[in-house]
Amino acid sequence: MIQNDHELAVMRARAAKLEGLLESLRKTARPEEWHALSSGYRLEIERMQGEILDYLVQDTPARTTA
Repeated sequence: MIQNDHELAVMRARAAKLEGLLESLRKTARPEEWHALSSGYRLEIERMQGEILDYLVQDTPARTTA
């Protein structure tokens, strides 16, 4: 689970990297192998997106006024 903004940035970068790999594979994979090839990437990207959203909507500390 993402604990801070740095981990959020890392997770976003990892998800973007996987999306880029999936996009490249989409151009070169044979149609008959595409579903099997892409399903693992899709599941991992969806898992990461879920973690990102969970972090973004979690309770945040109250703001302090100066």
